[in-house]
Formats: sequence, structure tokens, C-alpha cells
Amino acid sequence: MEDWAEVRRLHRAEGMPIKAIARRMGISKNTVNRALAADEPPKYGRACKGSIVDAVEPRSGRCWRSSRTCPRR
Repeated sequence: MEDWAEVRRLHRAEGMPIKAIARRMGISKNTVNRALAADEPPKYGRACKGSIVDAVEPRSGRCWRSSRTCPRR
């Protein structure tokens, strides 16, 4: 987020060219262009994947709810 603000500040306030910003910050020109085109900072988002337990949860949930029918160990 700080990089996004710095890219925009360098370009808009100081009038620095895109190529110079990319060189100074160590990022690509495409990244600089994307930061200038965006209205807000980028957000990290991860897709929800689920759990290993999801495959057996319905069966185990029934078993836990009716503990009299579950086999005891």
C-alpha cells in the first residue's frame, strides 16, 4: 500500500516519468502503470478452499449428534 501511494505521489506531485519511478523503486513499468490507473490500493484476497474434513463432516456430524449410535472405542 505504501508503494502504491509513493508511485502516485512521485508521478503526480513531482512529475517523475514512469520509467524513472520504476527504476527508482525497483518495480516494472507495468506495475507503475497499474498503480497510476487504480483508484484505490490493491487488496490481497485468497480464494476459500475448504478443509480436509469437509468430505467426512456430514457423516461424523450425525455420529456426534446421536452419540448412542456411535461405536465406542
